[in-house]
Amino acid sequence: MQNDNTASIKPIVFASSNAGKIRELDELLTPLGMHVKSQVEYGVEPLPETAVTFVENAIVKARHASSITGLAALADDSGLEVDALNGAPGLYTARFAKMHGAGEGDEANNTYLLKQLESVEDGKRSARFRSVVVYLRHENDPSPIIAEGVWEGRILRKAAAGGGFGYDPVFCSNDTNQATSLLDKGEKNRLSHRGKAVRALIDSLSRLG
Repeated sequence: MQNDNTASIKPIVFASSNAGKIRELDELLTPLGMHVKSQVEYGVEPLPETAVTFVENAIVKARHASSITGLAALADDSGLEVDALNGAPGLYTARFAKMHGAGEGDEANNTYLLKQLESVEDGKRSARFRSVVVYLRHENDPSPIIAEGVWEGRILRKAAAGGGFGYDPVFCSNDTNQATSLLDKGEKNRLSHRGKAVRALIDSLSRLG
């Protein structure tokens, strides 16, 4: 027999195939009766990210996923901003190394970033993760709910061990003074840019009733 809690779970399509992001968002939203499912499960092909801001990219991705699935949609666009690199990699965070012919994937990105900062002294390695999360009730939602979160820190001189994904091994959080890859899931969700953005989104949803 299906219990009431299971019956009330609402599927939401997340416009991403990033398994790490999906796990984080699902953990944050499941307590609210929302089950985050990847657009891959619905056969949604990703769109090229051609916008010039995080917000625009997220809206385009969410609208595309909602139009194909008929579901409410979530999308995020996030990136790492390094002050010594004038805010790079920014919008190009996921393909930073590839853009410069230095391979692709998390390890290549981390290696390339550390190489670019070799001569930068410790006091000038400040950086932040920025996340924008967009929620669309349906494809033609005229007023998407938009929330943002920022996580301040600095770039380490070498990658740390541990878990996580993306730039977690090289980003040292100001909150904990250790690499993000060393944090457990609960602590990371509490402190991270994405966690902050999702909580701001949840607050906006609750105020709408």
